[in-house]
Amino acid sequence: MAIIEKLLEDYLNYLEIEKNRSPKTRVNYEHYLKTFIKFSGLKTENDITADRVRDFRLFLARSKTPRNEVIKKNTQAYYIIALRNFLKYLIKRDFEVLAPDKIELPKIPQRQIEIIDYSNLERLLAAPQGNGLRQLRDKAILETFFSTGLRLSELCQLNRHLNFERGEITVRGKGNKLRVVFLSSDAKKAIKNYLDKRTDAEESLFISLTKAKNPKVIGRIIPRTVQRLIDYYSRKAGIEEKVTPHMLRHCYATDLLINGADLRSVQELLGHANVSTTQMYTHLTNKELREIHQAFHARRRE
Repeated sequence: MAIIEKLLEDYLNYLEIEKNRSPKTRVNYEHYLKTFIKFSGLKTENDITADRVRDFRLFLARSKTPRNEVIKKNTQAYYIIALRNFLKYLIKRDFEVLAPDKIELPKIPQRQIEIIDYSNLERLLAAPQGNGLRQLRDKAILETFFSTGLRLSELCQLNRHLNFERGEITVRGKGNKLRVVFLSSDAKKAIKNYLDKRTDAEESLFISLTKAKNPKVIGRIIPRTVQRLIDYYSRKAGIEEKVTPHMLRHCYATDLLINGADLRSVQELLGHANVSTTQMYTHLTNKELREIHQAFHARRRE
């Protein structure tokens, strides 16, 4: 095993054990860094030079995906972030390597946030009708999404033995970090109606069901099932655009900011590590700019 491969293995173990990163993070970082090591023909940490990094960035910029598409800028950035963090780890272990700050991150275009109109959102939340277990479950899922802004994976991992009456749920999000989210009165009511209908002993809050008229529980709900039910109810509600679970998270964040919540609080509620991630919502919610436009635009025409 080459020296650089041994250092990489040590770093990946460090991520998993000491930094408590998820197995998926480890797999991704291993892919990013092994791609760089193979491309650059590295043998030791001293082979990581500014010229090799520059050549690798050019390689990424010119590479194509299996679909013959240019690799997106944000994907290119993941490779560079992984390399910078690897170098920081080596410096922490007293290796003399290229300074991470000398590697600039690529400029990434601002993400376009997709949300649905509030009237469409209300129709979506009202779409599940009936007192069957499936309909009550789906109603509870939709209300929980909009009330908490949970990620899809976080919602699927919720368990039923929580104090929902209190209206607070502690969830474990990205990076294994805990945060508290809150249930609205509508969400609490929907969850109670749903749980009152259940007769099984499954610990999962949201469950997968068979397609029979009297459905049976077949375990914890999976992300694909949630994606399908949201797509189903959005079409039932007459919404033209495709609605995803993450769009409901966007609606949650936008709703908070429009109604006056400060950016730092929304960052905490969403579980964002950096406030810069939360700032992507501000261009949708800046009421002051709207008021300035209404007050001062085209006054001479009046």
